[in-house]
Amino acid sequence: MTDTQSFNPSRDDFAALLNEQLSGRDLAEGQVIHGKVVGVEKDFVIVDVGLKTEGRVPLREFGQGEGAQIPSAGDTVEVYLERVENAMGEAVISREKARREEAWTRLEGVFAEGQPVMGAIVGRVKGGFTVDLGGASAFLPGSQVDIRPVRDVGPLMGKEQPFAILKMDRPRGNIVVSRRAILEEARAEQRTELVSQLTEGEIRDGVVKNITDYGAFVDLGGIDGLLHVTDMSWKRVSHPSQVLNVGDTVKVQVVRINPDTQRISLGMKQLQTDPWDGVEAKYPAGAKFTGRITNITDYGAFVELEPGVEGLVHVSEMSWTKKNVHPGKIVSTSQEVDVIVLDVDSSKRRISLGLKQAQDNPWDAFLAAHPVGSTVEGEVKNATEFGLFIGLENDIDGMVHLSDLDWNAPGEEAIQKYRKGEMVQAKVLDVDVEKERVSLGIKQLSGDPMEGDSFRRGQTVTVTVTEVTSGGIEVKFGEDNAPVSAFIRKSDLSRDRAEQRPERFAVGDRVDAMVTAVDKASRRISVSIKALEMKDEQEAIEQFGSSDSGASLGDILGAALREKAGKE
Repeated sequence: MTDTQSFNPSRDDFAALLNEQLSGRDLAEGQVIHGKVVGVEKDFVIVDVGLKTEGRVPLREFGQGEGAQIPSAGDTVEVYLERVENAMGEAVISREKARREEAWTRLEGVFAEGQPVMGAIVGRVKGGFTVDLGGASAFLPGSQVDIRPVRDVGPLMGKEQPFAILKMDRPRGNIVVSRRAILEEARAEQRTELVSQLTEGEIRDGVVKNITDYGAFVDLGGIDGLLHVTDMSWKRVSHPSQVLNVGDTVKVQVVRINPDTQRISLGMKQLQTDPWDGVEAKYPAGAKFTGRITNITDYGAFVELEPGVEGLVHVSEMSWTKKNVHPGKIVSTSQEVDVIVLDVDSSKRRISLGLKQAQDNPWDAFLAAHPVGSTVEGEVKNATEFGLFIGLENDIDGMVHLSDLDWNAPGEEAIQKYRKGEMVQAKVLDVDVEKERVSLGIKQLSGDPMEGDSFRRGQTVTVTVTEVTSGGIEVKFGEDNAPVSAFIRKSDLSRDRAEQRPERFAVGDRVDAMVTAVDKASRRISVSIKALEMKDEQEAIEQFGSSDSGASLGDILGAALREKAGKE
């Protein structure tokens, strides 16, 4: 019974026997396992991975050239099991993938600790290079090769050197590394050490490495400092290349060290004598000097009095007569000019200069040639809401105010008679040299009709009708060159109410009227025809009768008129 069972094992017995045979083995696909080399052929290495299963590994996966390590029969090697059995009954294994998995595991530990990894640049790809990290391939972007752009990477190819891992993605098989990060870290350490050895105010020799528009970078022996263009010389420097060239050895002073950014500011002018020392004594206010225009701006021009000392001529101090003009239209760069010192502020390193003060004041010359009350002639330059501007000699403009255009017409009406470019005469009313103003008058050329006793109350005048309106008539009288205007209201046109009609008159009619009021302050004269008629009536009554003589008013007026006619 027992013998029969031993020759006819059950399915359970077979399963137990198989489990016993496979115990202690891990042949899961996708893992790295240990195998034993059973033979080496021409192009393959045969590896036994257990279970009587063998696989072939291409010989090239163990390396090529002098550094290749070809295994021998009996050696144990690590391989990557892709499949336990293929169609030919062989295991599909790879030495290269085993090395890659091993490298990934190692690199993940290094990446987690933030440590650099050794590798070598082995090829060029689009946008960068390929780096071998001991079995794993990584991408090195072109911008991460060096601190500064590298034109030729030939000397770096195949050379083992440290790299910093920036990014790892195992599912996608991506690794990004940087050589620049390693160099920057090394430079930062070196810079920190060198900065700690420097002190502000220290004088050192350096070599100009680079020149920019704003300054030059000077190598102090492993660390660069910035020599700003304003610290190269006390005088104005337009561009650093005017003073320095790349490769020059210069003596500089450490002006400032920023402990946070470790930036070093250098200076050359600090090693020279400051020309502003004692500048107030050298350039007292009111003194005249000759300088050179070094720079022109919208607000003025800078004049170099000596190397390192410049003063500003403000645009308002450039010309006596040219106002609101760009300084570039008055002076030019490098031009030598005479200037007057107006003010010196040595603490702020500022000198205010005047260009026009070094020239004759045209306002003094005008006043000497044309005293107040004299007559001048000029061209109408412009008409504004407050008067006329008339161009006079030496680019001086005089102004005729609206109130000085005409004795009688309103200013807004009188200014309409003048056109730009027209030549006119005017009388000088006032010259203010300090404020640079000339006041002129046109109406003053003719006599003022309101002066003296030309017109008085009760005076009989002959007026000429200039305008007829529904409310009365506008008249003028007096001299032809200085007429006086007045308005006779409708109620003052006649003693007789029926005759108080403005339409009885026409423009150009001449009638007699009496002055009833004179207001010199407001320059107004009131006249009345009615008042003159009443005056004539009163004089007739006094001469030819009285109210109790029995004579009628018609008889009295008739006699007065006949006497008047007889005299004529």
